[in-house]
Formats: sequence, structure tokens, C-alpha cells
Amino acid sequence: MPDAAYDIEHRWVHVQYKEDAAFVETYGFSGNQGAVNLEGLLMTPKGVPSDTLLIFMHPASTLQLLPVPQATVKAGWHVLCAASRYAKNDTALILEKVLLDLGAYIRHAKEQWGYRKIVLAGWSGGGSLALFYQSQAERPTITHTPAGDPVGIASAGLIPADAVIVQAAHISRATMLRDMLDPSVRDERDPDNRDRALDIYDKSNPNQPPYSADFIAVYRAAQLARMRRITAWVKDTLATLKARNTAELERGFITHRTLAEPRFLDPSLDPNDRRPNWCYLGNPETANTGPVGLARFSTLRAWLSQWSIDDSNADGLRCAAQISVPLLAIENSADDAVPQPHTAAIFKAAGSADKTMHVIKGATHYYAGQPDKLAEALAITRQWLTERELA
Repeated sequence: MPDAAYDIEHRWVHVQYKEDAAFVETYGFSGNQGAVNLEGLLMTPKGVPSDTLLIFMHPASTLQLLPVPQATVKAGWHVLCAASRYAKNDTALILEKVLLDLGAYIRHAKEQWGYRKIVLAGWSGGGSLALFYQSQAERPTITHTPAGDPVGIASAGLIPADAVIVQAAHISRATMLRDMLDPSVRDERDPDNRDRALDIYDKSNPNQPPYSADFIAVYRAAQLARMRRITAWVKDTLATLKARNTAELERGFITHRTLAEPRFLDPSLDPNDRRPNWCYLGNPETANTGPVGLARFSTLRAWLSQWSIDDSNADGLRCAAQISVPLLAIENSADDAVPQPHTAAIFKAAGSADKTMHVIKGATHYYAGQPDKLAEALAITRQWLTERELA
């Protein structure tokens, strides 16, 4: 494939499939009237045919405006940026249903557009999603969500992809939240009721960076304990609603202070080239209480599917171990969102006989203002795909 910047042709995509759901979980047209309606954007380089389609999908985001998909098309590949039914709002997101959404796109791409080969390009949160999908497409096992609701993954006939790329990818949404959850919160109804000894943003806290190993051990244990307290409340509330046997089936709630990852403050923890006292959402202290934090707004079922470390099916390490197709893992050494160990752990866990890993020195999560790093990532992807006749 030549080094060229092709013009991009855009095609709006609408994929619809039937669903028999107990209740509507997304506002508007995307999940009502007995059907799921999905929107995506097919981007192709002008005048360049291809039998291979790279699919970028994130559980809750749309990706067509981000640097990686745009650059991939300009370099000559066909790219689908596929939005799930929960695009831009993960409040009620059920990861098992996102797999069905992704499966619908892949079937459409093969049966309607005629693509012979599919590559799942899992950037950021799309990495664990790609692994979750591929593991279930190869070896379907799931019949129910973690909340006990039927979900037809095992009977859906998911079409496996031909290869998986994980780029700046984390292990799972639950793992990210567990390690970011602020353990200082003592009362979920009152975020100001906090244990100051566990508040890493409290300047009077004697535990300051670089943190001692003992403090981190206590801190991590307290994070997990808070997550499990919330999960226990979620399960109790779900059980109460079910026992009432009324039409009230679900409930939303707020989780306060969800970005207190000590690695963002202490560069000596799992060191890489990231900027200290900074994260992908800006100032970590501000993001900890802001409106866009992980799991800030959630339903009971969404918590169990996405955020509970003990209940979520979408564990990237477990899923990676179940895949057999070629895997490319790309880690950004200055990633300010995904902690350093994640991508390497996925690579190590992967069951693929053909697996490759690269580290891009100095690259941040979004490659913002780093055209050279983005070009390096693209060159790695190009060579890898070409060698496997997926270009």
C-alpha cells in the first residue's frame, strides 16, 4: 500500500435488528418499537477497493472524529466507525448487548457490503470490547447478563473477526473503575463524608507522592471494598424490585468521586513517560468530582455488566485467553488514560499463536499534537496487516 493521503468518502450507516426486551433502556429511537437501531460511519479512501474492513467500536463513544480512524482511512484502508445503541451515554449500558450490536455490524458488512475479512481495531475501551466479542464469537457461552436477564449471545451466531488490534487499550471498564474509585468516600449519599487518610487530594494527608508500598496496598484494598459495597447494594436493590413483582424493574443512581488513581499523581507507580498530576480528562482532582467520570451515572444492571469487578463478563485477560486469531497490541508509553501494565498484560494473556506487541515511545492516549507518533502507530499497523494479507 503506497504512502499517500487519500481523500475520504463518508457513508452514513443504519443497521437495524429485532430485539425482545423487557423494557426500553435507551432514550429515543435506538431501542424502542421492538428493534435496535444503530448508526455508524463507513469511511473509505476514494478510488481504493478492499476486501478488508477495519471496525472501530467503543462501548459508549463514537470514534470517527478521533485521529487513529481518520489516519487509517487516509492511508488506504476501509474503516467502519460503529456506534453502539448506547452511543455517548453509558448510563444503562449492558456490555452483552453491545456484543450483539457489534455482531449486527459485522454481519451487515459481510452480507450487504461484501467484505471478506474483518479486523476489530480496538482502541482504548474498544480493546476490551474487541476481545470480549471475539472470545464469544469463537466460543459462545453467555446466555444471561450478570443481573440474570436473558441475552442471546450463545444463540446469536456471532461472526468471528479475522484479526484483532488492541491499541492504547485497557483490560476492562471494571478494572479501570476499581483502580480509579476514590476509597475515601464513606457514605455514598454524602461525598463530603470522607476518610482523610485515604483522600489523595487532601493536602493535609501525610501520605503524599511518592507513595509507600504499604499505603498503596491499603488504598487498593479500600478501593475494592468500596466497589463491593456498591455492588452489594445494587444486588440487594435489584432483588427488592424483583420481589415486589411490579412494573418497576430498574433504577438509576450516582457514584461520586471516581477518578482517584494514584498512578496519575505518582509517576513512580508503574512508571512510563506520562505527565504527572495529569490525566486524559485534565486535572485528576477536578475530574474526580466532575460530571464525566467513570460510572458517575448508572443503572443497577449496567453497574453489574460494566463496573463490577466480580460480575462483569468483559474481563480482557480472560477474554484474550480465549481468542485464536492474530493479535496486534500497541502500547503508548506516555498514555495518560490507560495505565502502563494493561496492554502488556493483554498481550501476555492472549491465546493467539500469532501475536505481536509494540511500544510507541512518548505517545499519549490520543496522540494529541503528536503526528509523528500517530504515523509510527500507523506504520506498525500497516506492516502487520500487510504481512497477514489483510491490507
